[in-house]
Amino acid sequence: MNDYYWETFTKDGGAESMCGWVKDKFGVSWQIAPANIVELLSNPEKATRVMDVVMQMKKLDIAKIENA
Repeated sequence: MNDYYWETFTKDGGAESMCGWVKDKFGVSWQIAPANIVELLSNPEKATRVMDVVMQMKKLDIAKIENA
């Protein structure tokens, strides 16, 4: 599902940004994040690693985030 939104917002003049943020053709910014991002960031043992991985990405790779 994340791919659908990412592709929809970036086509026709949209722009990618860091950490899952994207700007649509009208200039509105959106953050496309996995449904379980809150769960991953709530885990004290994983939160720092998850954020380190997220900060290095434009489009978020769910598998890499979950394996952080």
